[in-house]
Amino acid sequence: MNRPLRAIAVFCGLLMLALLIRANWLQYGVADELASDANNRRVQIERFASPRGDIIVGGQAVTGSEAVAGRELKYKRSYVNGPMYAPVTGFASQAQGMSLLEKTYDGILSGQDDRLAFQHFLNVVTGKDRGTGAVVTTIDPRAQKAAYEGLTGLKGARGAVVALDPKTGKVLALASAPSYDPSVFAGNTFKESDKFLALDKDKRKPLANRPLRETYPPGSTFKILTAAAALEHGVVTDIDAPSGAVSPYPLPQSTNRIGSEAGDAVCGNASMKTAMQYSCNNVFLDAAAKLGQDRMRETAEKFGFNEDVYSPDFGDLLATKSIYPQDLDKPGTALTGMGQGSLTSTPMQMAVVTAALANDGTLMQPYIVDEIRAPDLSTLEKTKPAVMSQAVSADTARKVQQMMEHTAKEGSAQRALIDGIIVGGKTGTAQRGVNVADEVPYGWFVSYGKKPDGASVAVAVFIDPTDMDISRQDISGGRLGAPIARSVMKAVLQ
Repeated sequence: MNRPLRAIAVFCGLLMLALLIRANWLQYGVADELASDANNRRVQIERFASPRGDIIVGGQAVTGSEAVAGRELKYKRSYVNGPMYAPVTGFASQAQGMSLLEKTYDGILSGQDDRLAFQHFLNVVTGKDRGTGAVVTTIDPRAQKAAYEGLTGLKGARGAVVALDPKTGKVLALASAPSYDPSVFAGNTFKESDKFLALDKDKRKPLANRPLRETYPPGSTFKILTAAAALEHGVVTDIDAPSGAVSPYPLPQSTNRIGSEAGDAVCGNASMKTAMQYSCNNVFLDAAAKLGQDRMRETAEKFGFNEDVYSPDFGDLLATKSIYPQDLDKPGTALTGMGQGSLTSTPMQMAVVTAALANDGTLMQPYIVDEIRAPDLSTLEKTKPAVMSQAVSADTARKVQQMMEHTAKEGSAQRALIDGIIVGGKTGTAQRGVNVADEVPYGWFVSYGKKPDGASVAVAVFIDPTDMDISRQDISGGRLGAPIARSVMKAVLQ
């Protein structure tokens, strides 16, 4: 063979080798990446080629699939009580993608998870449709309904409710208002896309997941954590002893003096128990100032502040990090004692704090998926309760319980009381903005309920009254949030 032909043959051989390498690279090296690419139309066609698996609440499916005639994508998602369950399910839209449980467990719900491969093979051999799995949630439908109807019953309110089982960490309710119906934009028509864009642009943020993704100053509900920190570190040893804290309280390194709504006569030198009952700011400002930023932050972090993740099983349902700030000065540290300053929290975080105190200081990992089921209804995965931390000692937690239960019986949390149930509660009104007189405050309420048989529930309610027709003096956690918490606790325990 002459030299030019030999060169051409070698070149062609190299081209063939490059083609083989490229084909194998596409087949094995980046196959998963290409298969999951949002622009891969075949993936979309396959995902919506058959009915999608269900998300289960209380033994009933809250999702379904609807046939779409004459389209490439043959089925679109449908939802039962869509606005009520949207913060749990998220959405699965042919045009807008997916969120929350729909996204996290897409492989199970679409039948494409590797754990379903053998079942899928059997279905192909036997000529059956592709099988899909199901996601069973921990949500209590009665608690979810009570939470959602409580929020929507406050005309114009934006808000959130979280309910947890203190002993296991199960999420029993996760409600947000205003909400949205994922069914209205589940397809890919222009009309449905316009509806999604309208929701996205709505100033009231119906697409926002307030229980998990929004942070706010927790106000006086944070006083239960301040009390726990003070007891745990020995700054307070007797919850009935006079505190020595004057009212109004002189903020350290400042000319500002902070009063309390209950008045100086009630709050001046009040015990911590009385201060919890009447939500006296001075006692908790003084406790935080004496603790200092390091011990306050240490306790807050044991309750979950400054953490990115609550549970690895949450997937796309992770909560935004709640912040106890670094490098606070003395006045800033004191302000955190009453839940103000640069402190921020999600409603989920305050539910976690309440649940841990109700559980004698043991903080359980919150989780919202109880089990994953295969097409034949066998269990592929079962979530086991797990301890996150021992936030405070059992003795400290029980003293905080005494104060919260006294506050429910004799103080600002009386609207949460339930016959035959032990209830502990704490109200909160959180100021926001620099010019607090120009901004309506937030309303908070946290509580727990316990039955004699040991069953329990912890609840956090958050209310943003910006769009409500309500006077400023009527904005309080006890007035707005306590009735909702009470209805949720009743739904779980009665």
